[in-house]
Order: sequence, then structure tokens, then C-alpha cells
Amino acid sequence: MKLGIGIGWRPEIAAEVEALPGIDWVEAVAENLCADHLPDSLVRLRERGVTVIPHGVSLGLGGADRPDPGRLADLAARATLLGAPLVTEHVAFVRAGGARTGSPVLEAGHLLPVPRTRAALDVLCENVRIAQEALPVPLALENIAALVSWPDEELTEGQFLAELVERTGVRLLIDVANLHTNHVNRGEDPATALDELPVEAIAYVHVAGGIEKDGVWHDTHAHPVTAPVLDVLAELRSRVDPPGVLLERDEAFPPAGELAGELDAIRGVLEKGEGASTAWAAPEVPPAPPVAESLRDGVAVAQTALLSALVAGTPAPKGFDRRRLGVQSRALAAKRADVVGKVAPELPEILGDGYRAAFLAYAGARPMTAGYRRDALDFAEHLLLAGRPEDDAARRRLTYWWRDRAAPRPPGRATRLARAARSVLVGR
Repeated sequence: MKLGIGIGWRPEIAAEVEALPGIDWVEAVAENLCADHLPDSLVRLRERGVTVIPHGVSLGLGGADRPDPGRLADLAARATLLGAPLVTEHVAFVRAGGARTGSPVLEAGHLLPVPRTRAALDVLCENVRIAQEALPVPLALENIAALVSWPDEELTEGQFLAELVERTGVRLLIDVANLHTNHVNRGEDPATALDELPVEAIAYVHVAGGIEKDGVWHDTHAHPVTAPVLDVLAELRSRVDPPGVLLERDEAFPPAGELAGELDAIRGVLEKGEGASTAWAAPEVPPAPPVAESLRDGVAVAQTALLSALVAGTPAPKGFDRRRLGVQSRALAAKRADVVGKVAPELPEILGDGYRAAFLAYAGARPMTAGYRRDALDFAEHLLLAGRPEDDAARRRLTYWWRDRAAPRPPGRATRLARAARSVLVGR
């Protein structure tokens, strides 16, 4: 299916997206959409014939556990509601722990890299097949950006994705900004990755901006698209004419004119390319034996150790770069603060300039275990139990906010002790 040129639809720029010329399709974060009601802006776009594709971020198909049926059903419902031709997700894990490790479930709040090992690939392939069976339309998976590298990897990114396609028939969403990020952060050549990929399996392409700090590239989606990222897009275009290319922007939204300029730059790269369009024929995928539970358990232990080091302050697993883990850990905490501030905008309003420092202090000792909305409530409860904020009026406002969403009265002493004990266990 030919998609053309698209842009990531976000509520903050809904009006701008509707007004941009030459937009053939948009992509919306699936988890930000209600299962039975679309925002008016997306309704108007669909009425104009603009394709809308749901882009999932929470399945965690690269995790040790099989995909959660509820999350799969939610993604399927959004695909049906939108009349989407396909849905997309990521080659990543987003949570770890639980019954397989005898430890609390930890949420990353972010996409983390899957180890490129045979064991992790076996688990991923089975998870993808489960997801494909549960979804009403084809699935495409995105390569992610990473700040850290797993030790003792057995495959390159291109080899890993190529075998994933061969064994599952899944399509690919190639993010050229992520290829550039992994070039800076992990020394991986984007051209080599593209050479190893089955480019005919590409459903569409992401292009996004970022920034380099102290030798580390941060895939922020909050900065303009840079020339090196467009160079990677040109490398891809020299091999194939992708069915669709989409500009992503998630933060620090610029005026519509700047977005239009970035889209024009993308069009210019595509027009100069020589790679031909290639029809995609999914490979015949023979039935595969179930993955051994012991294999999943091994992946679970490794991923839990990494995530615990990132969000709970446990020692770095053997073979990881401790400095990079520190950078990733701070990035996760910063993103957590940002997202909680969006989910519960009253919190930064009540706390003012002290919000960020207070939240980061809280997050440093309390890993996220149940999503951002629960995190916001737990943060507010933590402050109230500590007698904060010091300003009486602000504390009353925070109390009213917490009571309105969580409970009629603050937790008693027994509940506080139980939660304190849980925090200690999680932090081990």
C-alpha cells in the first residue's frame, strides 16, 4: 500500500496538521486514543480520506512474557475504529520482573533494546506471532534508538531484523533517526544495517530530530531533523522507494511553517533517490514449536537486571557500560517527570518550580510499577505523607487533588508501612 508523506498526529498540533498541505496520512499513538471515540481532528482527517495508523508503545513484544491479551485487544480495537490498513509497534521491552523472577514488575516508561541473541530472537518471534494472530490487520515493527549496548550479542541489528521478518512475515517500520542514533551511540553503520535488511519488507519510514550532548545522541523528537538523519534517509532511498515516510515530533512543537519546511526537506531527499518501489510478498512461515519456558526465564532474568539497574539503583549487570547506564537512567527519570507532568498537569502547577526536583527525588527511590497515572497519584501521596509542600495553600490544593482521584482520606499507618516495605524490596 502506498502511503505517501505523513506526519505524527499529536493533540498539541492537531490544527496545524489539518492545515498542512500535502499530508497523505498521519500516525497516532494508540494508547492516547479512546477505544470508542476519536478526537474531532482525526474524524475530520478521516473524512478527507487521510489514512490514520495507530502506533503502539506499550506491548513490549521484546519482553520475556507473552503479549498481554488486554493490550492486544486494545490495539486491535483502535485499528478497527480507525479503519487502519496496518498497526505498528516496536522491537523493544518496556517492563520486566514479575513471576518469572520472583520480583516486583518494573515499568521502564520507555522503549529499551532487546539483546540481539538467539534466545531473545526466539522469544520475540513467538510474541510477534501471537500478536499477529490477535490483530485484524498486518503488523509492522520499528527499530529503536538505544543509549546502551548488551554484551555478547550474536547478531547485528540488520541480521536480527532480517531473521525476524523471515521467521514471522512481519513488516518493518524503519526509523532512520534511530539508525543514526545507534551510529553515534553504539558505533553501528547505518549503511551496513540497510544492506542487511530486507528493504522490500519496509511498510514505512520514520524521520525525527534529536540532539548530541557529550558524545551521546538523544533521540528527543523535540528538535529539528538534522542533515545526518536526512543522509540516512538518502541511503535508504538509494535502495528502495519506501511506501511511506513520516515526520515525528513529540515535544517543543515549532510553528506550522517549520514543520512544512521539514516535510519539504524529506520530499526533496525522496525525489532524488534511485531505488525502485518493490512489492511486498510475505514469506511462507512454517509452524514453529513453542519456546521453552526456561528460555523465557533466562531472558526475564537478564532484562530485569538491566531495568532494575536503570530505575531502582541496583548494581550494573556485568558487561554493561556504567557511564552509559547512568545516562540512560537519568534520561528515563527525566522522561518520567515530563510524562507525569502531562498526565497530571495540576502537579507542576501546584508545586511550581519545585516540581521537577521533587519528582526526581521521589523517582530515585521508587521505580514505576503501574503506569504514569498511578505514578502521579503515588508521587502526590508521597509528598503529603512527608508534610509537603511546605506552603499551606499548596498542600491543601494537593490534598484535594489527591482525594479527588485516589481516596476519600490519606492512607493509614498500616498502609504507609506496607508501601514503605514494598519500596525497600523493589529497590533491592
